[in-house]
Amino acid sequence: MGNGIAHVFAQHGFKVSIIDVSLAQLDRALLNIGKNFDRQIAKNIVTEEQKAAALANITVYPNISEGLKNADLVIEAATENTELKLQLFEQADKLSPKEAILATNTSSISISKIAAVTNREDKVIGMHFMNPVPMMKLVEVINGYATKKEITDTIVELSKRLEKIPCVVNDYPGFIANRILMPMVNEAIYSLHEGVAGVEEIDTIMKLGMAHPMGPLQLADFIGLDVCLSILKVLQDGFGNPKYAPCPLLVNMVTAGKLGAKSGEGFYTYTAGSKELIVSPRFIKR
Repeated sequence: MGNGIAHVFAQHGFKVSIIDVSLAQLDRALLNIGKNFDRQIAKNIVTEEQKAAALANITVYPNISEGLKNADLVIEAATENTELKLQLFEQADKLSPKEAILATNTSSISISKIAAVTNREDKVIGMHFMNPVPMMKLVEVINGYATKKEITDTIVELSKRLEKIPCVVNDYPGFIANRILMPMVNEAIYSLHEGVAGVEEIDTIMKLGMAHPMGPLQLADFIGLDVCLSILKVLQDGFGNPKYAPCPLLVNMVTAGKLGAKSGEGFYTYTAGSKELIVSPRFIKR
């Protein structure tokens, strides 16, 4: 997600700093951004000159204090872990200019809770991009309890400058996107778990019957089953409603390290260099 966010900002003329503690991750980020620009070039979306100009807008930093010292906007895109995000926002608050806006790409964690660890609660906001960021138009803009209207207006206008469509929502567990999406994904996993239908049948019914571009099980693989589990736990804890309880199959798969596309296996198996989806052997009836 961080790569995609940096890509889009750089493509639209903004100076971008990518910060990570790992030099290898920073090298990988630049490599992936370059590859994604090459895909856009192949589709005649951008030119070689635009790619070069965008890449020239990006600087990488393995040091957070150096990377943040001149920031106008900080967008955190770490993994969906509450404690990690709180630590990062404490650091960002101390190290970035006082007028900088602090945004999080969280898909479910409370903006108000994140803002509370800073001394600028009025300047903290959610800026939830969809993956893959260069392709997806939506930005879910989430107001925290103390977010000032002018900060919201600034982020809305900024999203439009990125050629995105911003939708403003309020700070409740899962916001809108995942409050609606994750129960559907969870129900699809329950349907598989209970033997109602197989992986391909569930995904095909939702694609052909509901005009979804991707079935819920394939989408879960793409999001990351660990991320799906984290979001469902946020919903369950936040609302105290058993309808958000993660399916035991999802819990078992994450425990076993079967996290979807990023681990090579989830509900489908993924082979490097191939776009073909193969149902995971564990879900093929013998």
